[in-house]
Amino acid sequence: MVLQVSNLVKKYGNTVALRGVNLNLPEGRIVGLLGPNGSGKTTLIKILAGILTIDGGMATICDNEIGVKTKALVSYLPDKSFLCEWMSVEKMLNYTKDFFPDFRLERAMEMVKMLGINPKSRIKTLSKGTKEKVSLIIAMSRDAKLYLLDEPIAGVDPAARDYVIRTIINNYSPNSTVIISTHLISDVEPILSDFVFINNGQIVLAGNVDDTRIREQKSIDHLFREVFRC
Repeated sequence: MVLQVSNLVKKYGNTVALRGVNLNLPEGRIVGLLGPNGSGKTTLIKILAGILTIDGGMATICDNEIGVKTKALVSYLPDKSFLCEWMSVEKMLNYTKDFFPDFRLERAMEMVKMLGINPKSRIKTLSKGTKEKVSLIIAMSRDAKLYLLDEPIAGVDPAARDYVIRTIINNYSPNSTVIISTHLISDVEPILSDFVFINNGQIVLAGNVDDTRIREQKSIDHLFREVFRC
C-alpha cells in the first residue's frame, strides 16, 4: 500500500481542518481529491508532503510514518509557485537535481523543449501559465512513490491542459500513485482511476471512477455537482 491514513486529525487553533480522515491507496492509481474551497484538500496534501504536523491519527507512505524518510518518496507540487525567480529554467532544473537524486534531468529538459520553453529564460520573465508548466515538469520528473499535485492545471490555458494531463500520465510509474487536487474535474476525470470527495475535513464519498459511473449512470463531475449543490 502506497498510502495509509487512519483517523487523521488536524486543527488550526479552535478550527478543525481534518476530522478523522481514513484513506488507503495502493500503487498504480491516479486519484482525484475533490471538494469545495476550505474542505481540507490542501491541508491533507501538506500533511502528506511533510509540511504540516498531525494532531491526531496516523499517516504512512510505503509503511513509513510521515517524516524525513517519506520526503524522499513524495513529489509535491504546491498550489503556489516555489520557483526561484532569479534563476533560468535550466538552472532551476539543475538546482532541483542537487536536492533530489531521483530527479530525471534529461526527461525534464525534454519536456521543457517540447513545450517550447527557452531553458535560458529567467523564470521571472515567464508568464504565470508557463511558470506552472515548469513547476509541473519539475514535480513529474522525479521517480517518486507518491505524487501530490495541488491544482496543477488551474493557471494553464485550456489549449495546454491536454499536454499537462498527458505529462502526468506519461511520467508516473505504475508502481507509484498520483493524487490530484483540482476544481476542474471534467478536465482530469478521463485519467482518474479513483476519486475522493472531501468536505468540512471529512471524506463524504470515495470509490473507483468506472464503477461509480456505471452505478450512478453519470459522470464524476455531475456527481460532484449533486453532492455539493449549494
